[in-house]
Amino acid sequence: MRGLSTIILLFISNTFMTFAWYGHLKFKETSWISKWGLPAVILVSWGIAFFEYIFQVPANRMGYQTYGGPFNLWQLKVIQEAITLVVFTFFTVLLFRNETFRLNHLIGFIFLILAVYFIFKK
Repeated sequence: MRGLSTIILLFISNTFMTFAWYGHLKFKETSWISKWGLPAVILVSWGIAFFEYIFQVPANRMGYQTYGGPFNLWQLKVIQEAITLVVFTFFTVLLFRNETFRLNHLIGFIFLILAVYFIFKK
């Protein structure tokens, strides 16, 4: 159960992270937000990233073996990176229509899945 809870929290965390890191790239399409300067955009992104940490920190604590979780630090990091790419892919395909998902992206994801496999292999 702690493993599943960790993964769910990491998905939520990465959703906020993706919006904080890349969501502002869509501001140009919104008339009133497009006039904001970089300092304002940074503050908005930090505000969004705050919610990322609200989910990221408990996920890592709950999932880490030292705190009774099922994952070691290497496994937590690879899980987080895999989730980041899944969330980022959905975000990009849904919100950035000018970006295309290509074969080389799929091949890269296959290698990431292999990385997850090897990190978890005993």
